[in-house]
Amino acid sequence: MRPRCSLYVDVGYLLTSAAVRVAGTSLRNGVHVDYEALIHELVQQAEKVSDLPMLRVHWYDSAKDGVPDARQQRIGELPKVKLRLGRFGMDGQQKGVDLRIGLDLVTHARNGAADVFVLVSGDDDLTEAVEEAQIHGVQVILLAVPNSDNKPHGISRHLMRAADGLEILFPSAIDHTVMKVEMPPPPPPAAPAAVTPAVMQPRATPKDLAGLGRPGVPRPATSVLAYSAVTGREPQVIAEYDDSAELAEQVDLVVVNVLTAFRKSATAEALAELKAGKPSIPRDIDKALLTDLSDLCGVYDLSEQLRHRLRSQFWKRYDEAQ
Repeated sequence: MRPRCSLYVDVGYLLTSAAVRVAGTSLRNGVHVDYEALIHELVQQAEKVSDLPMLRVHWYDSAKDGVPDARQQRIGELPKVKLRLGRFGMDGQQKGVDLRIGLDLVTHARNGAADVFVLVSGDDDLTEAVEEAQIHGVQVILLAVPNSDNKPHGISRHLMRAADGLEILFPSAIDHTVMKVEMPPPPPPAAPAAVTPAVMQPRATPKDLAGLGRPGVPRPATSVLAYSAVTGREPQVIAEYDDSAELAEQVDLVVVNVLTAFRKSATAEALAELKAGKPSIPRDIDKALLTDLSDLCGVYDLSEQLRHRLRSQFWKRYDEAQ
């Protein structure tokens, strides 16, 4: 078999990092992606850095119950693209993606599937898999997404040290294929009044009205750990009692960026769901808030006090804009 390279793409890392560059926040719904063009750009650069033709693209993403949605199905049908799906856990975190990437790296290295593996990820958890693949004679090169300063975004230092090299994805590859959502998508057309059945609204019980003074039971709050790719940074500690003006500005900056991106990309139904679920925050927004503050502060695991402060500031800013 002639020498080839193989591409392994952690979609969670790719899209959250691209969203930070384009929209200033890791909220994936804040950007629109031309996936076919983006994959083409990734292949072109992987072949360039390896100086080898592409064998296959391995595309790792999460899906509800591991079942691909329409977008993921279209990606899986592209030439030389192998769709590999994890699933979402009860807490909204993706499950099984890192494990699939690690197993594939080691198995493909043992079987001699390719000579150079190009890995688009920054996750510290992949360090051991990279080292195991190298034992079998494979070179592993990291391909990082550039931040606004064209520096690698969210790459673990342990992973960086383990890899055979670090390359930065051409900024134009992101800027030409990932676009900031400027306006929310139009609402679906309303059904004709003549065929729309009347819907009786349920009467609120005293239990419903307790506490928040409105009908409906709020969804349970979710707690999401910040994205693990920042573990490669030198750890910084924010004291529980830290009430500095700098930290307050950082919290407010993250809140404003995430809330602005959400409002520009959300449908009318998503906006109504956010309002109805108060004080709980939907998992994608909550994850973006925690990830962005963690990235800005250089702290992997934010304290519970700081998480509470971040979420409180979110609702404060939300109420001010109403």
